[in-house]
Amino acid sequence: MARPRHNNPTPAELEVLQIIWEHGPSTVREVMNFLEPSRPRAYTSVMSLMNVMTEKGLLNQKSKGRAFIYSAKVSRDKTQSSMLSDLLDRVFDGSANALVAHLLQQAESDSEELSEIHKTIAEFTQKKGGA
Repeated sequence: MARPRHNNPTPAELEVLQIIWEHGPSTVREVMNFLEPSRPRAYTSVMSLMNVMTEKGLLNQKSKGRAFIYSAKVSRDKTQSSMLSDLLDRVFDGSANALVAHLLQQAESDSEELSEIHKTIAEFTQKKGGA
């Protein structure tokens, strides 16, 4: 049975995207140099992954001499929004309250971070025109 295709990146694809978002357009070799050194990967494996990502519409590929330069086709913000929306719908039945409550239980935030979260909620509420 074939695996269902998702528009969101897999963990390995997300790792590559994060490198490209942070360092800009890169070759396969450059991406390999930034990948987690504790998990070495073959050049051909990284190249195959990046080619699949190009087919999925996650990366652009441009020829430069004998190599290809890959750039992100989607922004970090758009990818995060898409992944969060998917998580919200599939895991929390669309309930932002349930997601936030679960996140706060899992995150073990200190008082400084909780203060920042309160501030963010207050700013969001003010922007939305609520009280």
